[in-house]
Amino acid sequence: QVQLVESGGGLVQAGGSLRLSCSASGNIWRLSSMGWYRQAPAKQRELVAVISSGGSTNYADSVKGRFTISRDNAKNTVYLQMNSLKPEDTAVYYCNARGTTTLVTSVDSWGQGTQVTVSS
Repeated sequence: QVQLVESGGGLVQAGGSLRLSCSASGNIWRLSSMGWYRQAPAKQRELVAVISSGGSTNYADSVKGRFTISRDNAKNTVYLQMNSLKPEDTAVYYCNARGTTTLVTSVDSWGQGTQVTVSS
C-alpha cells in the first residue's frame, strides 16, 4: 500500500558526509512518523533517528550532534544528513514510515535498504 524508495548510500572516508533520502508513495493519508534504522553485520537493527509529522525528532545517542533528520511533508520524503562519519556507522540503512492510508488502514512500511560504508 505504501512503498518507500531510498537513495544516497555509498562509500565515504571517515570524517566525510552523506545524505540519505527516502520517498514514500501509495495510498498515503498521513505519515505520523518517518525514520531511519540501521543494521550492521551480525547485529540487530537499531534506531538511528525518527521525526514526527510535526517535526519532533529523536536520535540514537551514538549519532547525536553528527546526524540530522528532516522531512518534507508535502513530498512524503525524509532525509538523513550524516556528517563526521565513523567506521562504526557502516551498516545497511533502512527507511521506515508509519501512519494511515486513505483506506483507513495502518502503515508500517520499510524500504529496501541502502548500504553506507565508512572507511578508516
